[in-house]
Amino acid sequence: MKPFSLCILGSGSAAPTKTRNLSAHVVNIHDSLFLIDCAEGCQMQIRKYGIKGSRIHHIFISHLHGDHYLGLMGLLFTSHLFGRTEPMHIYAPAALLEIIDLQLKHSNTTLLYPLIFHELMPDVKSLILETKKVDIYAFPLQHRIPCWGFLFREKANGIKINKEFIALENPDIDAIKNIKAGGDYINKLGLVFKNEVITQSNLNVRSYAYCSDTIYDENIIPFIENTTLLYHEATLLDDMAEIAKQKFHTTAKEAAIIAGKANVKQLLIGHFSARYDDASPLLNEAREYFPNTIAAEDGMKVEL
Repeated sequence: MKPFSLCILGSGSAAPTKTRNLSAHVVNIHDSLFLIDCAEGCQMQIRKYGIKGSRIHHIFISHLHGDHYLGLMGLLFTSHLFGRTEPMHIYAPAALLEIIDLQLKHSNTTLLYPLIFHELMPDVKSLILETKKVDIYAFPLQHRIPCWGFLFREKANGIKINKEFIALENPDIDAIKNIKAGGDYINKLGLVFKNEVITQSNLNVRSYAYCSDTIYDENIIPFIENTTLLYHEATLLDDMAEIAKQKFHTTAKEAAIIAGKANVKQLLIGHFSARYDDASPLLNEAREYFPNTIAAEDGMKVEL
């Protein structure tokens, strides 16, 4: 099976600690790398955990709080310094383009590579990138400023022909192409093999949903339903639910409830407040409501 994995570059919130950097994830889908959020120190984490930054061509920024984007300019400048020539695509709130242009202007820098900016659309789920391997969507989250989540959905591999049929009939290349295109098969004796009988669709597609900063919000459930892995912020324990609500964040309990209602296969919690030296209490709280939960740690790799 082709790779679909996640590397966590930062699992903390607001301020870094000795053991936790701030929000950034690298998603590997069939050996294509995608960076989600780019907090302060992100490029150091990329090097620390053996990620080849030159293979990242698409960066997704959820919102313009510093713990989610302040490492971006450093990464862009370093890519320029190292002689990058391949385009870099950035998907982000519109105001980020102004920030980028201002820093390039006042540093008198013209990047060696094309920087292609894609403005995220407010209030709707939208397909922002489609490749042969994956569809990537953005959808709105509720936070103190405009904020987006991202959904990465692997493309199905298409129709698979049953091995028993191939052994029995030994179809030629043209016949195989026709079957994979949805056609029936007629052998030399005129016997018709219906496509649905001799094939099966590969529906075992994997998906990853990233929900960064958000208040508890059941409106996101249709966007993340049935995902293989859901990352949902869990900044605080539920005994601080009122403070979480005031700051437009979520508790570990609330993240687990969302995971259950969305029928996801696995929940990954993160964006932990610096007040917690150990994430075990947050993990234990979430598992009370959604047992298949894991807690993010810097450098953790998760295979989907």
